[in-house]
Amino acid sequence: MGFVSLKVYDILGTEITTLINEEKPAGNYEVEFDATELSSGTYFYKLISGNFVSVKKMLLMK
Repeated sequence: MGFVSLKVYDILGTEITTLINEEKPAGNYEVEFDATELSSGTYFYKLISGNFVSVKKMLLMK
């Protein structure tokens, strides 16, 4: 078990939503992200799991 956090941010660094923020056992997971209320543009998502931290860019096009 380990704490996992997955958050989405806009281009200014404002947190848009938290998709996961809980303890999870090791494994593979899928998360649905409903972006219907967001405008097209560049967003970032940040995944934290234990000592691992990853930030990736995401382009939303409608």
